[in-house]
Amino acid sequence: MERTERRKVLVCSCERTMPAFGESARRGCEGAEILEGDQLCGAELDRVRAALDAGDRVTIACTQQAPLFLQTAEELRFEGSLDFVNIRETAGWSAEAGAAGPKAAALLAMAAEPAGAPAAVTLTSGGVVLILGRDETAIEAGRQLADRLDVTVLLSGREGIVPPRVWDFPVAHGAVRTATGHLGAFELTVDDFALPVPSSRAELAFGAPQDGAVSQCDLILDLRGGPPLFPAHELRDGYLRADPGDRAQVATALWRAADLVGEFDKPRYIDFTADLCAHSRSRITGCTRCLELCPTGAITPAGDHVAIDPYICAGCGSCAAACPTGAAAYDMPGAETLLARLRALLLTYREAGGRAPVVLFHDTDHGDALIDALARFGDGLPARVLPVPVNAVTQLGLETWAAALSWGATAVRALARARPRHDMAGLHRTLDLANRLAEALGYGTDPCGLIETDDPDELALALARTGDGPGPARPATFLAVGGKRSLLVSAVSELHRAAPAPVDYVPLPTGSPFGSVAVDADGCTLCLSCVGACPTGALSAGEDRPALYFTESACVQCGLCAAICPEKVISLTPQLDFVAWHAPRRVIKEEEPYHCIRCGTPFGTRSTVERIVARLEGRHWMFSGTNAGRLDVVRMCERCRIEAVTNEGFDPYAGPARPAPRTTDDYLRERRQRAGNGKPPA
Repeated sequence: MERTERRKVLVCSCERTMPAFGESARRGCEGAEILEGDQLCGAELDRVRAALDAGDRVTIACTQQAPLFLQTAEELRFEGSLDFVNIRETAGWSAEAGAAGPKAAALLAMAAEPAGAPAAVTLTSGGVVLILGRDETAIEAGRQLADRLDVTVLLSGREGIVPPRVWDFPVAHGAVRTATGHLGAFELTVDDFALPVPSSRAELAFGAPQDGAVSQCDLILDLRGGPPLFPAHELRDGYLRADPGDRAQVATALWRAADLVGEFDKPRYIDFTADLCAHSRSRITGCTRCLELCPTGAITPAGDHVAIDPYICAGCGSCAAACPTGAAAYDMPGAETLLARLRALLLTYREAGGRAPVVLFHDTDHGDALIDALARFGDGLPARVLPVPVNAVTQLGLETWAAALSWGATAVRALARARPRHDMAGLHRTLDLANRLAEALGYGTDPCGLIETDDPDELALALARTGDGPGPARPATFLAVGGKRSLLVSAVSELHRAAPAPVDYVPLPTGSPFGSVAVDADGCTLCLSCVGACPTGALSAGEDRPALYFTESACVQCGLCAAICPEKVISLTPQLDFVAWHAPRRVIKEEEPYHCIRCGTPFGTRSTVERIVARLEGRHWMFSGTNAGRLDVVRMCERCRIEAVTNEGFDPYAGPARPAPRTTDDYLRERRQRAGNGKPPA
């Protein structure tokens, strides 16, 4: 008999500084046993021990004392699942705490949905550090690190540097031409590379320089004070940069460098499926969305698809948010997991009596601190604002914004830093697309938006100014299952179904992940090159006869079909046509097959065969005059054509003799002949 998992939820009033949300927890955690307390981390810790002894899965509505509860679980050898959720700063410590019961229920329900854990890659550093500098600051930094790391100093300046009394570590001169790699695997190409002269006296002198020297190291400490070596350099693991004139910055960089020895696990943020990638086919470039957005240069072309270096990827998720096929999918958490948690939040909030919810996405590093500050020193979050932590707000794709609105949110906001760590261009594009679509369907003006601030008071003001859209006419309840593309199609379809003022057609800007293709049927030869290039199957061939079909919901507007079409008769139309989305695939062009004149086997299309015959008839020596009958081989299938050519002895070299090549002597001879005939030379 299968064992039923027992879930216990512990809700604490934190010494009665917030309302008792026990009843709300019962509405949000159906089937779970709810235990209430006032000081579960102190006088009532035994109740936690008892719950851990009796439960398979325990959720504690407290994050402040999570280390204590984890230690308690370890002492008891608890082998079940232990989760924590914050309902104090997010709901209980608020001027509207009395109305925050539905929110508390929703947050507990969201916590019940498993978050999952991404795979990891391991960065290994042996402690070999290359210090880049311009003066003695770099040499002094080398002295401070020499007893902990394997130090080499590369100076870009030559003047005013006093030779060290003892050479504790190598010092050289040079200019970095290129730099690649990550923590544990950096490689630099150095020009003007020169070693110091041992007899340097008052000032360090260097020998003869050379270009193209290669240096490999585990980490780089850049104290040059110039431009960084890498794009988005602050996100490159193992690359530390400080202003040489700022002692505090240099000291911090030295402290960080000294600890970068050993093995370090890093999340594999992106789950990449090369077969779904629409980057290229047959050396023709199609989709480049991820390449344009990656701030660190972790994405590079790799034939028909791209390659994502997990060691360089900083986890912004812009590529996954923009990827129209789902080839690049964010895995911290995955889109399916995030949407499952979002669905539990919004459906529970509505069932618990909540009204006009506003979803607030935020990253844990930045958003948690602002929400905590607002709860401790201000009025806290409004009762209708539902915070949803994510790893990076730039990971949010269109499917997330659309699903939130369809499940009942009247507004959706993302909280970001005033000076974001990641490039926000991708998120702005997603927001523009989400708002175009939502506004066209009657969800109000700017239902989706971004709040960029580091000030909790500004956050409170922005949330107060967030107006209520009409929300969905009939809130959706669909389950979010499947890959990223299927989730996107489902979310947008449900957004349309639940819309306050649905329309069947929405024009979209260029670069959107939805649309149609327009084909000039008269110019199409049904060569089906477009079908072979289409990465999603939006364009397909006929099974029984020559035909080209199109499925609009599968089109990602990558442009490969238009680029590869030899007749150049295909163009893209970015749009959302919901009627076409739910209709069967439509016929773009269909023809009767041409039947072999010898065996009757269908092959090719009638228009193509007749066009070839018309172009060859009477115009080529192989099919002219006495050879006119040979044109029948074009009207035969492949097998019959081979038999006819073999049996009738076709000789491709039996044509008229080619004229002899003309030489300089021929031209001179003709010139003399013209001169002898009294004609002017050519």
